[in-house]
Amino acid sequence: MALYQANLVQRLICQASGRAPQQVIIKILKTSGDTIKGELKDFGGKGLFTRELELALLDGSIDLAVHSMKDVPTVGHVDLVVSAILPRADVRDAFISVKHESIAALPKGALIGSASLRRRAQLSALRPDLTFCLLRGNVGTRLNKLEAGVCDATLLACAGLRRLEQGERITEAVETNVMLPAPAQGAIGIEVRRDREDLRGFIAPLNDRAAELEITAERAFLRALDGNCRTPIAALARLDGDTLTLNGEILAKDGSLRVSQKVAGRVESVINAYDLGFKMGEAVRTEVGGRITFDA
Repeated sequence: MALYQANLVQRLICQASGRAPQQVIIKILKTSGDTIKGELKDFGGKGLFTRELELALLDGSIDLAVHSMKDVPTVGHVDLVVSAILPRADVRDAFISVKHESIAALPKGALIGSASLRRRAQLSALRPDLTFCLLRGNVGTRLNKLEAGVCDATLLACAGLRRLEQGERITEAVETNVMLPAPAQGAIGIEVRRDREDLRGFIAPLNDRAAELEITAERAFLRALDGNCRTPIAALARLDGDTLTLNGEILAKDGSLRVSQKVAGRVESVINAYDLGFKMGEAVRTEVGGRITFDA
């Protein structure tokens, strides 16, 4: 997936600048998140997928870092900035099974393989009868385990499967009114050093304004809730003209409690989008009170 995203950014840069591919070099770096076997929350959270890339930016060994935005911590390094967000892909979750055609068709007690606390909590809220097991690894590994009968079904991001040209593996694209996606799901961001004004200007044409405003609001909502891999949080913003509509929710890990809010407002800048998302996050946190534990 990371290589696909890097190749996509390389192609877009070449198209926008007239450069040849050999002038935009891809450097592959292994991240901690690629190698762990357990749950992300036990190893430091989503920053595991970005830490090595950010260190390489800071020491100058790379000029640009390409990220899945849902993996980027909401509080970043002061010397780095996500300078462009590409047009957003399908935000929905993909239900995948070789036995059953939908979530609704799963038999009682079906075993779902997933490493996502959000997906497990949302499915538990929808279907308290389901059971879960940890399923990690790259897309191919997870699909192979599913076919081997390790579990009855799994969920992945529609965007990722389609980027890997495996959209045919999607059994059911789960609508967002059934399962709200992770904040920033389906979005790719390009991070640079803050002092590299030359590079920031260079990639500015790649930035999609609608995606930027939507992702800003969703990540602000997440930040207000101190969101990380230890708390199930979902959010989705949609821009229509100058009006941004944001849906967000937080759940107990077992799905027994679900607190949701929706807000809409006129946005003319990233600051407006951030304020809208952060204020809704604060409102949700107040509504939650002490009913959901925010793990440290």
